[in-house]
Amino acid sequence: TTEIYTVLTSSAASDVYKRQGLLYQITGRVNVGTDQGFASTGSDVNLSIDPGVILFAQGESFFVVNRGNTIEADGTETMPIIWTSRDNVLGLASDASDAQWGGVVLLGRAPVSDCSDGTFNTAAAPNANPTCQQQLEGTSVVTPFGGTDPADSSGSFTFNQIRFSGFELQQSNELQSLTTGGIGSGTVINNLMSFNSSDDGVEFFGGSVNVKNLAVIGASDDSLDVDTGAQANVETVVVAQRTSTGDSIIELDSPGGEQGTPGTALPQTVLQINNATFLQRSSSSGQAVRARGGAAIGLTNTVIDVDTADDVCIRIDEQITLDAIVGVDSVVCDGVNRPVRGSGPSDAAVQAVVDAGTNNNLMAMLTLTSSFVNGANENAVTAFDATARSSFFSNIGFIGAEDDTVSDNFGDWTCNSSILDFGSANGSCTSLPVY
Repeated sequence: TTEIYTVLTSSAASDVYKRQGLLYQITGRVNVGTDQGFASTGSDVNLSIDPGVILFAQGESFFVVNRGNTIEADGTETMPIIWTSRDNVLGLASDASDAQWGGVVLLGRAPVSDCSDGTFNTAAAPNANPTCQQQLEGTSVVTPFGGTDPADSSGSFTFNQIRFSGFELQQSNELQSLTTGGIGSGTVINNLMSFNSSDDGVEFFGGSVNVKNLAVIGASDDSLDVDTGAQANVETVVVAQRTSTGDSIIELDSPGGEQGTPGTALPQTVLQINNATFLQRSSSSGQAVRARGGAAIGLTNTVIDVDTADDVCIRIDEQITLDAIVGVDSVVCDGVNRPVRGSGPSDAAVQAVVDAGTNNNLMAMLTLTSSFVNGANENAVTAFDATARSSFFSNIGFIGAEDDTVSDNFGDWTCNSSILDFGSANGSCTSLPVY
């Protein structure tokens, strides 16, 4: 099977990749269309990928949906679309492998807060600068993203696995499993698994990003990195770090802070998380959740399992970030010695904001089963109705990502590993399914 494949080397145009189980090789930079510009409307090229298709690459090869084009990569629960490495195809990848190819990039025309010329949007209206766009990191070809349409669509990306990504394209610049730049709320991202990315698991640069059912397993840097004015809502999330590598579970920034004036760039970065289970396993990070630069974070119905008694559940840098908190409700963590940390504000000030929320306990005794499924103590916590925070969210009725008595959100569209075993019928992340 491993010798039957089609090579993708140039613009993907409007091709349709239909043969489930057939291997498509990504060679070099593969583009969906060409950049349509900051002020364009509609879409030029649409690429469709059918359920069960497997795409693989090695080294500097990566896949880009350029601004003003769309992708319809919609797998199913039993036949997800798999993006992976050549070593995975050849049976050479292990649960410790990463950095074997670039990754997937979705770009769009929604607002971003900082501009490629080094300036920021600081006027009252986030779109006051009609030319504020960014450039994709780490690429030798100029690749812009951003625009003025918060509802822009880059297509649909559902039931996808992205494995072993994060090759260093330029020094200190790697792609993630999935990188988004300025995508709008018209983009659908559901049921996405990132496995062993050598950089962040997923990174959202600007735009209006909505994601349901996200699994980030084994990322070597931050699991979720949100920056440059992104307006992000993420619901039903499982994160599990490797013991050997990984920084924060969440790193949240809003530009301007690095110039000494945090919070000045608009739109302000906002990340809201509902129904998540975070398993911090790396000794490299001192905190599970970190927000800074005046970014606004909202956490509801979340379980955080930190690595050691000295690890911090929630860290807030700068008073302006503390002031921007959307809310913390129905969040439990097994922090012991220092469950919160303030850098700028005091620990006590951060704890006071947590205490002002409902049903929070950052010094809880956790009883998770199968690593990430609620046990008795998690099920006993009263859930918060997150629809009060965002119309994107649902009132799920329990905390955490998985209550096994109610649903199985991460069933057979994921893959299994020694890092986290989902019990998926699709098998191991180090092998490929046979349909």
